[in-house]
Amino acid sequence: QKEMSEEELQEEMKDLYADELEANYEKSYANPAYAVLVLGGELGSFLSAVYTEIRGGISYVQEQRMEYVVIGAELLIEIYNKFEEEKQPQPESLKEIFYWYASDYCDVFAADRIKDQIDPERGCFIVNMIMNEDLSDLRYLYRMGEYVGVNERETAAYLNSLSQEKIDKMADTFSEGYRIGFVNTGKDLSKKSVVNIYYAMGFERIVKKAIENFAKMGLKPSIFRTSHSVITRGRNSQIGFFNISGNKQYVYDHRDDIGLVMDKQYVERKLEVMRTTYEQNKEIAAGYAGPAVIDIFGEKTFVPQAKPEAVKLSEKQEELLVAMNGRAGRLTNEYLPGDERSFTIISWPVPEIGEQYHEIFDETIKINTLDYKLYQKVQQTMIDALDKGEYVKVTGSGENQTDLKVMLHPLADPAKETIFENCVADVNIPVGEVFTSPVLEGTEGTLFVSKVFLHGLPYYNLKISFKEGKITEYTCTNFDSEEENKKYIFDNILHNHQTLPIGEFAIGTNTTAYAVAKKYDIADKNQLEADFLETLAYAIDSDSNIRLKVNAADKEKQLLSVSVTEEFKHPNGKPGTVSYDRTAVVNKLQEEVLETYQVSYYLTNTDTDCYKRYTVFADDMVPVPKDPVAEGKTFTGWADAEGNALDQNMTMTQDASYYAVWN
Repeated sequence: QKEMSEEELQEEMKDLYADELEANYEKSYANPAYAVLVLGGELGSFLSAVYTEIRGGISYVQEQRMEYVVIGAELLIEIYNKFEEEKQPQPESLKEIFYWYASDYCDVFAADRIKDQIDPERGCFIVNMIMNEDLSDLRYLYRMGEYVGVNERETAAYLNSLSQEKIDKMADTFSEGYRIGFVNTGKDLSKKSVVNIYYAMGFERIVKKAIENFAKMGLKPSIFRTSHSVITRGRNSQIGFFNISGNKQYVYDHRDDIGLVMDKQYVERKLEVMRTTYEQNKEIAAGYAGPAVIDIFGEKTFVPQAKPEAVKLSEKQEELLVAMNGRAGRLTNEYLPGDERSFTIISWPVPEIGEQYHEIFDETIKINTLDYKLYQKVQQTMIDALDKGEYVKVTGSGENQTDLKVMLHPLADPAKETIFENCVADVNIPVGEVFTSPVLEGTEGTLFVSKVFLHGLPYYNLKISFKEGKITEYTCTNFDSEEENKKYIFDNILHNHQTLPIGEFAIGTNTTAYAVAKKYDIADKNQLEADFLETLAYAIDSDSNIRLKVNAADKEKQLLSVSVTEEFKHPNGKPGTVSYDRTAVVNKLQEEVLETYQVSYYLTNTDTDCYKRYTVFADDMVPVPKDPVAEGKTFTGWADAEGNALDQNMTMTQDASYYAVWN
């Protein structure tokens, strides 16, 4: 391959992937509809799934995983021999061959998937390509074992046109966000040794610099490719290293091929393999720090066609899959504890976004590298107001049918406590949201989103009803049939659960991103509602009504306007309101770096637990907390470690600590 021209490599690539490509898919045996048309019902559906399984060998050959190639060849020979023995074998006898293939080799594929994730010496093929190949020569793409289309070539070519300084800036934001995620959650990164990188083919220059940055943190990278086997393939294909330009209908048609083997015995077999693998590699697993994810946006809208000829899970198999995934998640958390790992995620556009791809990419670089300190203070202002609320009412405007009441967890002392996370550019990049996990009891109403993408799939006029914080009804208008619409949501949002709770209430604040999205028409106006579906979490109980409005940004002046109205009852029972308005400068596109200091307050000079801590900008007035109360003592003021009384009119020029003075 190294001697071939890029044009020759493209032709070879087209030949290898011809049956998957959209232009040929209508008459491909990889298409279950065509296979059934030619080969008949049950047999056509089964053989289309087998063909898809064996096609994984294209990647295995490139990666020199010859054991996988031999296993695939063995499967093909066994099925071929069945046709040699019988003119028309019974589908059940053929399915039995496939069943034992998946069961027997679970201890190869499933075990290797775990080891590729946690062991950098195993998940190293892609890493070696990135670090050792000449990334300025785009022929390297064709040696990575995935289909190379326009998106991959143009992404890599555009990154090659950027200066090393700009690439460094992009990668530094990514890796530093990962590090800050550990700092902000109080987790010890020094105990970890492995970072698992997910990314789309074409972004190798960014990943290479990120790998160098992670090395300075003591982390080695592991990168595994997206799975091509039914044994390890989930319903989300963009896990690990993946290509962008593949035929999404092909992937969608085979997302339930696991139905050929899914039974209780297979579930127990796979979970046994997982536990054995983790146990045998538990010392290595202890070093796993979590994933660092480069996500993408701007792909062409894909509306999947639900084909009756494709393998489908039965109701019983759906239940088994949910149970297996739940047990697998708990098992993973046993060996890779969630409270010891973190993650980060950043997104970049791909060429399919349109003719203004280069401009949008440049704008995205600005957005992803914004100074989080400029947002931190604005978001804290919003949080201080929200923390006083009992619930938030979300009402759609115009044709939007959203009418949702979201209960908030009550605070004993909002001056010292908070229920909202001030989300800056750490685990979620870019900067710009405040979020909380709402109380389920009393959270009710309707969420309506005219258009939204979740896990790469579009939803039109998505309407979900909630009672006590859980989904009760749902529909969309993707398909003509209401049954198909409900099934689409059940499979892809509820993930086969009968109901799910609201997990997150979030308000976006990144006005730069908002302005860019409007300018290039690349985002929907319903991100607030969409954030309700983003994460599943646990919630607790609650009881004042807050109405919050985040006004649209002034793009030129970079202003964010926030209006909050709190409704409450006086002790005499009469209603009252408090209104709060604030306009703040959110972002200056010139790269201004503002210095910040921490001001900490303690109840005694021997306390290690902080009473209240503030992060303030240089030359801000010193913030002073509410006077503390202690039984049998009278609070007289604050003083520093030398006994000097706090001057409440001073401005901050350094970090400071103050201690309560008692009589």
